[in-house]
Amino acid sequence: MGNENFVFDKYLISKGLKLTKPRKIILNTVFATHEHFNVDGLYDKIRKKHKDVSRATIYRTIPLLIESGLIKQSLRCLAKDHYEHTYGHSRHLHLICEKCGKIIEIESKEAESILNKLAKKHDFKIREFNIGAKGICNNCKK
Repeated sequence: MGNENFVFDKYLISKGLKLTKPRKIILNTVFATHEHFNVDGLYDKIRKKHKDVSRATIYRTIPLLIESGLIKQSLRCLAKDHYEHTYGHSRHLHLICEKCGKIIEIESKEAESILNKLAKKHDFKIREFNIGAKGICNNCKK
């Protein structure tokens, strides 16, 4: 059992819920995915191996994963919410292609430093940030 399983199980217990088989399948699929995902894509991946996990169960499980601190809604692209697992990952920025929906992650210590300076100036403590820039990727420019 990975740390994310332990964290999620502990969170569910605190809410009086259980780590059911469908929830565990969803959690494991999310953490096996090393890219941003939306519910439709996650559903398609899960259904290849597990026909008994419904789209409704995924929709009900996503908020639990967010509340547990394991994933976050990182952006909205092509009219769909996209998520990423954040547990054990560094903070980063997103470059989003408006044409094809490609998402490029960029670690930026400079941007984080600027944000921290601005926060300090306004006596504010940053817990999390989500920065994205929209434009056209190299492939779509051609």
